[in-house]
Amino acid sequence: MAEPFGQQPTETGTRCLVWVKSSASNSGGNTNDCVEVAATSDSVLVRDSKDPGVHLPLTHSTWRAFLTRHH
Repeated sequence: MAEPFGQQPTETGTRCLVWVKSSASNSGGNTNDCVEVAATSDSVLVRDSKDPGVHLPLTHSTWRAFLTRHH
């Protein structure tokens, strides 16, 4: 996971999420290509910063497997 870059927490239902931007975002010089993640007790949520209202929920084990394969 990456370091937070000043993202403000957002509320989803009754929980407050802190979204963290991927350190690999912006590597091509395009500041609009950002992937953000937020962790909850039962999942990791992934979203495109251009469309923050939509996110992909992953289990923690699926997220760990993804990081292992793509790190």
